[in-house]
Amino acid sequence: MKIEQIYTGCISHAAYYIESKGEAAIFDPLREVQPYIDRAIKDNAHIKYVFETHFHADFVSGHLDLAKKTGSQIVYGPTAKPNFDAIIATDNQLFKVGDYNVKVIHTPGHTMESTTYMLIDENGKEHALITGDTLFIGDVGRPDLAQHVIAELTQEMLAEHLYDSLRNKIMPLSDDLIIYPNHGAGSACGKKMSKETTDTLGNQKRTNYALRPDITKAEFVKEVLTGLTNPPGYFPKNVLMNIHGYESLDIVIERASNPLNPNDFELVANETEALILDTRSPEEFSKGFIPNSINIGLDGSFANWVGEMISDIKQEILLIAEPGREKEAVIRLSRVGYDYAVGYLEGGFESWLNSHKEVDVVNRISATELEKIYASDPILIDVRRKSEFESEHVKGAINIPLNEINQHLSEVPKDTMFYLYCAGGYRSMIAASILKARGWDNFVDVEGGFSDISGTTIPKTEYVCPTTLL
Repeated sequence: MKIEQIYTGCISHAAYYIESKGEAAIFDPLREVQPYIDRAIKDNAHIKYVFETHFHADFVSGHLDLAKKTGSQIVYGPTAKPNFDAIIATDNQLFKVGDYNVKVIHTPGHTMESTTYMLIDENGKEHALITGDTLFIGDVGRPDLAQHVIAELTQEMLAEHLYDSLRNKIMPLSDDLIIYPNHGAGSACGKKMSKETTDTLGNQKRTNYALRPDITKAEFVKEVLTGLTNPPGYFPKNVLMNIHGYESLDIVIERASNPLNPNDFELVANETEALILDTRSPEEFSKGFIPNSINIGLDGSFANWVGEMISDIKQEILLIAEPGREKEAVIRLSRVGYDYAVGYLEGGFESWLNSHKEVDVVNRISATELEKIYASDPILIDVRRKSEFESEHVKGAINIPLNEINQHLSEVPKDTMFYLYCAGGYRSMIAASILKARGWDNFVDVEGGFSDISGTTIPKTEYVCPTTLL
């Protein structure tokens, strides 16, 4: 059977493409739809359907633009109520794609409209399951997200629905079915997903804690809810965009395609409430940056951290990027609904330097330099997630997770020198830029983070295997 997983690692997302006899279908597309269109053109095929497994929370789907540009029909599972034209399928309904059949299996739990799609090949053999966020490799979708959109739902109710869906709809199916989930490790839609992005259902029955044959509903509810943290603030906003609709990505890109020389960039920054977002690497940012700019590097989990750290999804943004990467930054912002980039610094940060305008820096030291001063009992702030910190950390360090730093600024010293670290330097530089913008200047960033610290004699707590990666 012709099926391709199209995986985007920076947001741990998988879309799927199938094609038969000149007809194609896309499952859970990202916002930028041209690659899917190009893929179908390569096969001399037209896209007949855009299948959505549910209303996504961690990204804005490309279903609307893809349907408009290709004439395809959008399909959701039972109970979905989108504010645009779509087929609302019934449980067990079949859709023809060439010689293939796509069977709808309603699997509520992650959300109430969550749907798994069974792929049946030209010989009538059940080949695979596109499971969305119902079943991951090593995990299941967290059942606490929909309650932030639909008040009458509780996470316990959703967890019970998920238990029933897995037991009654998924587990009775053939062990040789291939599981194709919507996400892999790194996504906040599950608490402990595998780095693998496919597996057989049979192996998942043997290894996935949520599919244990003897687990009771009460035990399942308790286990699946243990270890969850508050979801990122942008999740409910993305759900609403996916339900109600959004501007075309073409419009978003056009609005952002506004090159500004340093004088005009400074003028716009001073006369508006636009946020200056510097997308360069932590290493480059630390050497020099525009005062009050926030660093979230493109070469990392950029979209996820934008969503975590910028509370207003309609915030106007001025971009600083390596020349030639401005459009990439705009597209990756749009994946999580940040559609209001209004311009970028023409020529990148180099042009700002050449204009002799004010520049700030972040002081950094290596892990070996920290090792030399550790005996003086320095204040250490670890901005990794709570689960990482509890697994292993430098003895005496204080944990203020990056995604919570804005709510815990009162705990950050103002008059005493302190040292920031994360796992490798990416997140601590985000924290450093936020603190700099808020007036802190009494800290040093540890280059290489905990990864480099682990190679020194600095004492660490005993390692404990984490039960959640959230």
